Amino acid sequence: MPPRVVDVPTSAPGVLAATAPRTLSVPTVVGIGTALPPTRTQAEAWDGFFKEHFGGRTVPEQIFMNSGVETRHGAVDPFEEDVREWGTERRMQRFLEEGLPLGREAIEACIADAGIDRADIGQLTVVSCTGYATPGLDILLARDLGLDDSVQRLHIGHMGCYAAVPGLAAVSDATAARDKVSIMLCLELTSLHLQPPTRNLEQVVAHALFSDAAVATAVAPNAPKGFEVVDFVARTDVEHMGKMRWDITDRGFLMSLSSKVPKVLEKHVAGVVDELLAPRGLTPEDVRGWAVHPGGPRIIDVVCERLGLPEEELEETAAVLRDHGNCSSATVLMVLDRIRQRRDLADGDPVIFMAFGPGLTLYAALLRVRA
Repeated sequence: MPPRVVDVPTSAPGVLAATAPRTLSVPTVVGIGTALPPTRTQAEAWDGFFKEHFGGRTVPEQIFMNSGVETRHGAVDPFEEDVREWGTERRMQRFLEEGLPLGREAIEACIADAGIDRADIGQLTVVSCTGYATPGLDILLARDLGLDDSVQRLHIGHMGCYAAVPGLAAVSDATAARDKVSIMLCLELTSLHLQPPTRNLEQVVAHALFSDAAVATAVAPNAPKGFEVVDFVARTDVEHMGKMRWDITDRGFLMSLSSKVPKVLEKHVAGVVDELLAPRGLTPEDVRGWAVHPGGPRIIDVVCERLGLPEEELEETAAVLRDHGNCSSATVLMVLDRIRQRRDLADGDPVIFMAFGPGLTLYAALLRVRA
C-alpha cells in the first residue's frame, strides 16, 4: 500500500499554511512484548483459595473448572495476601507499585522485538481499566525508559476488554500523521479487584476467567515487515449495556457479567466482519489469522458458529485463554503475537483483530501482512 497523500487547506482557520500536499505514512505493527506476573494453575487457585471463598459449593467449582482456563497470572496472590476488604485507594496505590515494573518490562521487550531505537518513539499510549494514578503510568514509564521529554502521551481508561482495538486505531493514526513510532501498552491487574465472598454467580464467572498481564506493541511508519493497519469497525449495542459492567466501588472495581453476553455478540459479529472485508472483495474464508479476544469458551464458539469457521481457526484464541486466562485489554495482543509466531503467513494475507467489552461493544480491525 503506497503512502496516502492528502491536501491540507491553507485558508482554514488555525491551520498553518502548506505549500504542498502532505504524505501520510502507512502504520504497521512491528513488535509485541509481554510481561506476566507469577503463575498458578486454575486447580491450585480453586483448591487453595476460591473453594473456601465461594463456600465449597458445587456450581462455582463447575464454573471454575469449565472456564477454559488452566493457568493464570496474578500480581497479587490471594494465597499470600488477602485484598478482599481493601479500599479502592489502597488498591490504586498497589496498581502503581505492581504496574510500573511490569509495564517497563513489556515495553522493553517490545522495543527489542521491533528492533527500534527509543529515540524514534513519538507517542506512548497506556491502556488500562484496572487502575489509575496521576501522574500516570504514561509519564512514569516515559521517565524510566529514558524517552525524550517531547514524547506525546495518551491514557485510555475504563473501556474494558476491547480497548486494545481503539487503542491501536489511535496510535496508528498518530504514526500515519506524524511519521513517528508509537508504543501502546495494555496493562491489566484484575487480581487487585478480588471482592468479598458472594453467592452471585456473575462474580464467580469473573473470578474464574480474569487474569493479569502487560503487553506492549509498536507501530512504525512504512515498515517493510509486520501487520499493516488497514481499517477499523465499531458496533455498540446500548440496549444491552447493562449486561457487562465494571463499576468503581469503595472496595475496588466490581465486574457484572451476564451469561447472555454471547447471545448479544452473536447478533453483530458477522456484520462487523463483513463491513471490514466486503468492500475489499474478501470473505471470512480469505482471512489467514483470527486474533479474537477470548472472553470465554462460549464466545469462542459463537464467533466460529456465526462466521462459519472451523474450531482450528481460533486455536490461538483458545490457547491464550487456556494458558493465560482473560487478561482484559492485553489478551487480544497475546493472541496476535501467537498467530505471528505460529502461522505461516504470506505477504498480503488478511488478519482480523477483534475484541468485545462493555457497551456492549464489538471493535475490530483489518490488518494485512507485510513480509
